Amino acid sequence: MQSTPPTFTLRLHVRISLGLLAMFILKTWRSTAFGIYGYLNFTKSGFLEHSKNFKPEDMATRIDGKNCVVTGANSGIGYATAEGLASRGANVYMVCRNRERGEAALSKIHSTTGNQNVHLEICDLSSINDVKSFASRFKEKDVPVHVLVNNAGVLENTRVTTSEGFEMNFAVNVLGTYGMTELLVPLLEKCEGDARVITVSSGGMYTSPLTTDLQFKDGEFNGVEQYARNKRVQVALTEKWAEKYGNKGIGFYAMHPGWAETPGVTNSLPAFSKSMQGKLRTSEEGADTVIWLASQPKQNLVSGGLYFDRTEASKHLPFAATSNSHNAIDSIMATLDSLANFSI
Repeated sequence: MQSTPPTFTLRLHVRISLGLLAMFILKTWRSTAFGIYGYLNFTKSGFLEHSKNFKPEDMATRIDGKNCVVTGANSGIGYATAEGLASRGANVYMVCRNRERGEAALSKIHSTTGNQNVHLEICDLSSINDVKSFASRFKEKDVPVHVLVNNAGVLENTRVTTSEGFEMNFAVNVLGTYGMTELLVPLLEKCEGDARVITVSSGGMYTSPLTTDLQFKDGEFNGVEQYARNKRVQVALTEKWAEKYGNKGIGFYAMHPGWAETPGVTNSLPAFSKSMQGKLRTSEEGADTVIWLASQPKQNLVSGGLYFDRTEASKHLPFAATSNSHNAIDSIMATLDSLANFSI
């Protein structure tokens, strides 16, 4: 047997080393650019600066009688969204995992808004079977859904596997969100062109390209990186949904709320939360663009777009090499269809 020439082996090692170095430099650039851009724009001071261009009349729009479904509605941005929609006259369905916390949030919204057309629905987004069960129950109400807000999310720093065998972050942020959206499309279609789906992504997605390794099976698990990957998938799904259902009269929008001080951030990123004390947005400021998207005339919005502080935003940072391919998102949607197993 012939031995491998030393020159070839050396070249191979050099190529591998250069590849690893390039990947390290690219990841470092993404993190650095994201940190600088985020500090200037995603903080409370960024919101206050951007709000100088807001039109006050935009948030005075009433949405009386519109049916709005908000997932993860018992705290943080989800609660602020549900309360904001209720205060504008909407019929709100708060989808929560924990009944006790959901009932407390429901009672508070009844009290603060005076709107009694706010209801509690129980669903665990980490279980695709529970999502299917919820969708089946909700369809029995036979009410059109004018607004679906995909807000429920989780950031688990260590690998946690659900009872159905899925990685937890993926189960909630991607598979649960995907299932909720796809299964409610028939009710969104009932709105005669006035329906919209708003998915709460995260600025963290700027650090991640689209990957088909949806459950982080390759390499050492990193919860923050997995969360960023999940949020990138949400933005790509929004683009694909806009294309898939463009003739159904449904608008699809992703948004990111900036860096807000919510229970989720405090629990999942305690060091970040502590270091940014006094600089983070309130939940209400984080929810501002969600409510804006829910109440603006659809002709003023771009379906498939990403919004930040009431403005369409770029989906990628310069030179970050995070652009998507249609083949990748098509592959991801096929995987999600298979995992969700909607035929059951």
